[in-house]
Amino acid sequence: MGNADDRFTRLRWWGLAAISFAVAIIIMDATIVSVATPDIITSLGLSTTQVQWVQEVYTLVFASLLLVWGTTSDRIGRRRLLLTGLVIFIGASVLCAFSPTGPLLIGARAVQGLGGSMILPTTLALVNANFRGKERGIAFAVWGATIGSMAAVGPVLGGWLTSAFSWHWAFWINVPIGVLVIAGLLVCVPESRTEGAGRFTDWVGALASVLGFGLLVFALIEGRSYGWWTATEAAPVSLGGLSVIPVMLALGVLVLGALLLRERARVAAGRSVLLDVSLFRIRSFRNGNVTALTVSLGEFGLILSLPLWFQYARDMDALHAGLALLPLAVGSFVASGAIQPLSRHLTAVQLVRLGLVLEIGALVALALLIRPDGSLWVTGVTLFVYGAGVGFATAQLTQLILADVPMEKSGQASSTQSTARQVGSALGIAILGTALFSTLRLGTEARLSEQIAADPGVEKLVSGVSDSAGALIAQLAASPATAEIATAAREALTQGVSVAAWVGTGALLIGLLTTLRLGGSEPAAARPPRD
Repeated sequence: MGNADDRFTRLRWWGLAAISFAVAIIIMDATIVSVATPDIITSLGLSTTQVQWVQEVYTLVFASLLLVWGTTSDRIGRRRLLLTGLVIFIGASVLCAFSPTGPLLIGARAVQGLGGSMILPTTLALVNANFRGKERGIAFAVWGATIGSMAAVGPVLGGWLTSAFSWHWAFWINVPIGVLVIAGLLVCVPESRTEGAGRFTDWVGALASVLGFGLLVFALIEGRSYGWWTATEAAPVSLGGLSVIPVMLALGVLVLGALLLRERARVAAGRSVLLDVSLFRIRSFRNGNVTALTVSLGEFGLILSLPLWFQYARDMDALHAGLALLPLAVGSFVASGAIQPLSRHLTAVQLVRLGLVLEIGALVALALLIRPDGSLWVTGVTLFVYGAGVGFATAQLTQLILADVPMEKSGQASSTQSTARQVGSALGIAILGTALFSTLRLGTEARLSEQIAADPGVEKLVSGVSDSAGALIAQLAASPATAEIATAAREALTQGVSVAAWVGTGALLIGLLTTLRLGGSEPAAARPPRD
């Protein structure tokens, strides 16, 4: 046993690399899939709602189960659960690659979300458990920098794979990387669990978590299809002419509110819980999670919209769209490397605020300056600044949230902060995706109102543009008879990106305000470490 402990101690930094790449595979997958989405739309004939669900179902399942796995990992072993999650994620990636239809792809993405929900909280918990003192701060920085570098690789790799081979390789690439990560974890990372932890029995809480988040996100995504208040003609169900959407939103809020009350009662009784609400007595943990949720909502304004804009409004192929997105990831990577020297002079919360200010400035510039025929220098510079902001804010916010959490609760705390981020991401994709696609349809109709009045066939083509998330634009542009429709659609899609950027700016401003209740006065590098 002693020899094994010595080996793990000696290889702990290699183990950190394996842990970091385990979560980086999730980040890389997201960026690759975003770049490949237009090709997937064309290949499988996805509707705009299906496009959102390809992204959203993964995030929904991910967010709904994070709390369950964070609690479970403390009991059964964090490395064991991480390995299980990787196996499921790799298997689901194979299913995604083989999917012949949109619904099957959405189902496989849901399974991917199951695997990913096991991966993220366990990586944070393992870093928290295996490093102490100053090494812990360095480990978190390495963890964040690895994510940044993989995010930089993702768009270009995804564009190259999609252009040179097919969109299926956006998922096949996860297999060899995942296998290498599994080997690294088995060789270099020791098992970690909370000794004496009882059996998890709060399955009612787990079900309530899935149901509550599911109702909220489904309602936000399907609101424009079902109707936000009055049911649309296309709505499959209605309540006497009223939409089911407000009912689902209200039920989601009620279920999650009841979950919080139930968890508080179970904590007071000393029973097994899904969510240890006593953690929220820790000021940095409580306020940091609020910030993480609002920031994640705002940050996902570009993930869904820009790959579509580059390929449909700017007529780029997947590779060039990936290259156009690269400044975002490069900015994040550069910022991750600058954190260590800046942390000697700035507190962690000041670094978070710096990041948010950069993100807000970049989104405002993008919303004001983006044009269908504008210079790519505009998007390149704004994306670099935006990425730098993400790099400054993300890793430091994670460290702030977990800084004062006892080690024996690291799995629970990691999953809770990951849940806050993923709930924010899910809401961001739903809200900003709805803003993007609603603007695409309404903006195109407004620009072609006279043509639609004169020829009803034009309205069908506008509906085709909207239902295809813009994929029909290139086909319309190829014919002189429909080129005007394509031009209007490109302008409307650009307007949709601008609207999404403004909504994201609002969310980030709220996130910036929430940081007023975060952090201490010492520079981040000088803060006394907690074990």
